[in-house]
Amino acid sequence: MSIAIKVPAVGESITEVTIGQWFKNDGDYVEMDEVICELESDKATFELAAEAAGVLKIKGQEGDTLEIGAVICEIDTEGSQAPSTPEGPAETSAETKKTGSGEVKDMVVPTVGESITEVTLATWLKGDGEYVELDEIIAEVDSDKATFELPAEASGILRHVAKEGDTLEIGGLICQIVESGEPSSGVGDSKGTLMNTPGVERSEVAGKESYATGHASPAAAKILAEKGIEASSVKGTGKDGRITKEDAESAQKAAIAPAKAAAGSAPVESKSASPVVEGDRNMRREKMSSLRRTISKRLVAAKNETAMLTTFNEVNMKPIMDLRKQYKDLFKDKYNVNLGFMSFFTKAACMALQEWPAVNAQIDGNEIIYHDFCDVSIAVSSPKGLVVPVIRNAEKMSFAEIEQEVVRLAVKARDGKLTIDEMTGGTFTLTNGGIFGSMMSTPIINAPQSAILGMHNIVERPMAVNGEVKILPMMYLALSYDHRIIDGRESVSFLVRVKQLLEDPTRLLIGV
Repeated sequence: MSIAIKVPAVGESITEVTIGQWFKNDGDYVEMDEVICELESDKATFELAAEAAGVLKIKGQEGDTLEIGAVICEIDTEGSQAPSTPEGPAETSAETKKTGSGEVKDMVVPTVGESITEVTLATWLKGDGEYVELDEIIAEVDSDKATFELPAEASGILRHVAKEGDTLEIGGLICQIVESGEPSSGVGDSKGTLMNTPGVERSEVAGKESYATGHASPAAAKILAEKGIEASSVKGTGKDGRITKEDAESAQKAAIAPAKAAAGSAPVESKSASPVVEGDRNMRREKMSSLRRTISKRLVAAKNETAMLTTFNEVNMKPIMDLRKQYKDLFKDKYNVNLGFMSFFTKAACMALQEWPAVNAQIDGNEIIYHDFCDVSIAVSSPKGLVVPVIRNAEKMSFAEIEQEVVRLAVKARDGKLTIDEMTGGTFTLTNGGIFGSMMSTPIINAPQSAILGMHNIVERPMAVNGEVKILPMMYLALSYDHRIIDGRESVSFLVRVKQLLEDPTRLLIGV
């Protein structure tokens, strides 16, 4: 008896879905309530579970768009799981399966944060068919907030299920490991099974081409991409021909023959013909990372969903610079960290936020949430994109504690080691475009926060002081805010208070 599985109703306004991924193959035996495929609508992603146990017969392929109620597959309830034969082991739906060479361990995408529902497989660090050790890092996965390493859950032969660039839900199958006591000397055949060849030494097998041949490591791939060099043009010196970081660093672009030499003695067709353009005109196309896509969506949403305005002011940085010059050596000797500008701006912002609580608030539906604490987000540029780690309860910290926390978070951001908790829950954001030379900008609000303070570079300018012209180190400050919750009086007063505290840093110490 066959049961027809139809596309279920997944929402009042959704009329069709797309088959994103089949987790089971045509002819596989499935258990009742086992997740067999993934469906995507224009709003969300859903999992489809088997309505009975039996043999799966797939009707729709990955990428097909089906209407609600359409038949997506059938399950033959009279079918049974086929036993293993010499031609190939039968697959089962259990998490761990027996095969001729050992047990098969299914590895699924682990839970990496409460608010994260899917990840993107960024890079396979181990090739399909390679032997991996327990807890060895085999892949990197990107979420919309950070990058995580995936360790092997068993020792054995790795079998890729997902490809680089695939987006998987939490709990989705990412790979399998054929457990075995030691690395196999066999090589994979066209069906993906292992062939143990008597009399063939491991060194001979390793000399043959494999998945690793011509495949660049993550570090090497990044270097080659920056140079605009194709991996196929580089000879790898690593294991099984893998392209190492050293190979990428020493790789050079192939020489391009001059256009004139290629043309030889060809006659000139017309004086009006387009001139020959000499030099490299290479182009490359790269897929956006999950983090970059999420940043893009959130920035556009912030522009579209908030009544964002920006107000400007300028601050004389000479008092802070004189104070730093006088005490920086003593400060570093005592606290083992430099006395930077960020601690002054953080302390000034916290004092001003407590005086103007609307700037530290956020909108939630028809309500406004006010915070009695200051969790200050610090925008940091990392190799994978902009991240915003949070300094918790910054209003209670000393200058040294703030500087130490800034250094700790910045190092973790550059190394890609920030956790989800360290990047969520901020109430106000500081961003310093001045370190890149920015003179003035209008920073975008870090939703759901209601304001962000932008710092810029320090430039000596002639200023009128008590009727005299003096050359002073000046910085422009920019406060972008959501006009739905913050009025002009509050935004301007907040920025003026920050300016007042920075130009007289003694106020920060005595709290006036």
